[in-house]
Amino acid sequence: MQIIADLQLHSKHSRAVSHKMDLDEIARWSSKKGINLVATGDWTHPLWFREIKAKLKEVSPGIFSLNEDKTDLPVSSDVRFLLSTEISSIYSQGGKVRRVHNLIFSPSIATCEKIIKEMRGRGANLMSDGRPIVGIPSKDLLEMVLTIDKNVLFVPAHVWTPWFSLYGSKSGFDSIEECFGNLSNNIYAIETGLSSDPIMNWQIKELETRSIISSSDAHSGPKLGREATVFTTVNHQQSTINNFSYQDITDAIKQISNSKLKIGYTIEFFPEEGKYHWSGHRACNIRYSPRQVKEKGGICPVCRQPLTIGVENRVMDLSYKTLGQDDLLYLKNGLGVTFVYDKNKKRVPFVSLIPLQEVLVEINNGSPIRAFRQYEQLTSAFATEFEILLKKTYAEIETAAGSQLKKAVQIIRDRRVHVDPGYDGVFGVVKLIGKDEKTDSEEKKSENQPSLF
Repeated sequence: MQIIADLQLHSKHSRAVSHKMDLDEIARWSSKKGINLVATGDWTHPLWFREIKAKLKEVSPGIFSLNEDKTDLPVSSDVRFLLSTEISSIYSQGGKVRRVHNLIFSPSIATCEKIIKEMRGRGANLMSDGRPIVGIPSKDLLEMVLTIDKNVLFVPAHVWTPWFSLYGSKSGFDSIEECFGNLSNNIYAIETGLSSDPIMNWQIKELETRSIISSSDAHSGPKLGREATVFTTVNHQQSTINNFSYQDITDAIKQISNSKLKIGYTIEFFPEEGKYHWSGHRACNIRYSPRQVKEKGGICPVCRQPLTIGVENRVMDLSYKTLGQDDLLYLKNGLGVTFVYDKNKKRVPFVSLIPLQEVLVEINNGSPIRAFRQYEQLTSAFATEFEILLKKTYAEIETAAGSQLKKAVQIIRDRRVHVDPGYDGVFGVVKLIGKDEKTDSEEKKSENQPSLF
């Protein structure tokens, strides 16, 4: 049995988030995607927290579902919620301004209330945004929540994003210890963000014993599940999971030896599609690969300002080894899905996917309207998004949706996609064609070197 979990998202009370992002919308899209466990997001916001308390009911310790009496939508009873929120800490340390985003997983409504009260007491304006900006250093924030409840799980979010993250090139740190000091042992996991994948994080020494989790950081329903963490039972004979708890999820992330669950694998973006994978300067249309940064330097040749150094460069700066193809295993399951392992199989594997709506846009000649219509039809009458991408046979997909989608899913499962890397806030462009099929104009578009990862 698997629990597909998306543990980072934002509500309608956060900036730049769809006004539709209420609990009904989150549950509805989670059901379409095939997500079993989803974050509430933003529980520090007073209005959102009031909605959480009014619309959710606790079905097992620390795990919630929509109260059927409080919703008008026919939502799946299988969708569960976990109390997760994101905090933006902006402060000075070591002579630099630090901007770090951290996730707080809470075991209960009561613990949320205590944390909210303490943050207000420290001057936080929680009404300003669903992801509030506070002047509390990351270490002090961690100490504060653990003092309130030792069962809180604290996870640095999208750790490689240049501007707002633990390892960020613009305002982060070079290590977990530099950020959290003597509390570093309480950091059991990091969240990868869209611009990195596990291979990149496997190259960081201090992450060898920590869990790597992935989440969507969704700002709208369709973006849910673009990355996710999949929990499985430790006992393979156990075919179903009944009434899993908050502690079951956090024990798995903490890698507790007698835990009921474990992280089976993660679902990833192809990291080149992330909007900070390579370095560059969006305003000047300058994009550099890591090799070009090394050769040409980190200054924009147009405006002479510093480039935004991307995730791939930053990983190279902090890594203690470089993983090549000989260090990895690419193993297919019975359905042709390629899972990526380290060669010694010591780390949790992952699978890379392209969101189904992106796939449908491409095979519908770039029409988002036709793609959305087909998406709705497939997820209503055929299968969830993750079932289509991971579970259904090629014959089943062809019968339900035609040969084009079957071929597209096969390309994804084979990892034969091409991605034009993102940089400085610009998402990469993914294509379901091989490099040999690119046109001459596409070849001449950029002199960038291939990704080292």
